[in-house]
Amino acid sequence: MGSPVPVSRQIELLKAGAVDVISEDELCKKIAMGRPLRVKLGIDPTASDIHLGFAVVLRRLRLFQDLGHKAVLILGDFTAQVGDPSQKSVTRPRLSKDEVDMHAASYLDQIGAILDQDPDKLEVRRNSEWLSTIDMEGVLRLTAQVTVARMLERDDFANRYAAGTPISLMEFLYPLLQATDSVEIQADVELGGTDQLFNLLMGRHLQERNGQAPQIVLTTPLLVGTDGVQKMSKSLGNYIAITEPPAEQFGKLMRVPDELLPNYFQYATAWDPEDVARVTAELAGGGLHPNAAKRLLARTVVDLYHGDGAGAVVEAEFDRVFKAHEVPSEMPEITVPDGTALSTVLVEGLGQSGRQARRVIDEGGVKVDGEVVRSDDPVPAGEHVVQIGRRSWVKVHVKPVV
Repeated sequence: MGSPVPVSRQIELLKAGAVDVISEDELCKKIAMGRPLRVKLGIDPTASDIHLGFAVVLRRLRLFQDLGHKAVLILGDFTAQVGDPSQKSVTRPRLSKDEVDMHAASYLDQIGAILDQDPDKLEVRRNSEWLSTIDMEGVLRLTAQVTVARMLERDDFANRYAAGTPISLMEFLYPLLQATDSVEIQADVELGGTDQLFNLLMGRHLQERNGQAPQIVLTTPLLVGTDGVQKMSKSLGNYIAITEPPAEQFGKLMRVPDELLPNYFQYATAWDPEDVARVTAELAGGGLHPNAAKRLLARTVVDLYHGDGAGAVVEAEFDRVFKAHEVPSEMPEITVPDGTALSTVLVEGLGQSGRQARRVIDEGGVKVDGEVVRSDDPVPAGEHVVQIGRRSWVKVHVKPVV
């Protein structure tokens, strides 16, 4: 059965915020066939957390599901050991099979927060099913289907070649391996970030070479991280994970630079295009203050990943702490023996290094029960609230000497 949503509306929703659609005419024709499309997204499990940047393309995959199509999620357990060279200036270190399997398990635990896991709407495959069985003859057949000149059309390869930076033959194979995934699962559409455009187009090329109709390529932007400069990345520390506690998500979103708010409403909220347009127009026209917009964004994202109403609850706590300057109602707790130095409490309770702890104490950045403490003396017996800066607290239970 096809989708009950008219083709024109499907195209409108699927194109909203997309960068490349190759091609819209082909997509219209495929949807008009009246059968669920097989929509591919490949994920190389190279990290453990799914963040809002990665969620952009997962949300587009969920939209296809909601419109009646089937998501085909490829866990690149084989290709992750090769390493995607996209936007890399040097050869990336290879991951072990155990590392890849650990990250894949983490991804599978998290995708349920975004994707519909009904078996009729989701198919999960590992590309080691077909890639690990390719012999030398298969490698030769595969590499014969594309020229070195075509590979050097990639910006990252071309730049590295021009600079004399080494490019391994294994890296040249990566786009062909990803394209082979499309052939194997007979993808109608493949999704990816803009950094994946070359790899996705290679999928079209190999499908045609193998007698299949070429897949539609649809790319989405790379979300800029909370630093307002670089793409969201765990390694850069500018990310917001979808599994983070509500208070962490809310606090980080309140620190998003004003100029990024339209992008975050577009790509982090799962709103329909009309709602995005309305709110961003209010923001641009001055009818919605940036602070109010951040609160709306933060509530929406928290609700999305923690359930309706969670955003309002954490916003009230946020105001209690940061506007009324009250102690948070919940915080980590530790128990230490009598005679424990304040710096040790900061190390054990708030994850500071010993050097960081002593420095922040000397600078007057630590409060015990609301009073600034500048000496690294033992914390007295009893129960105390220790605070660093404006955002970190720990409740300390100091056991008296018996």
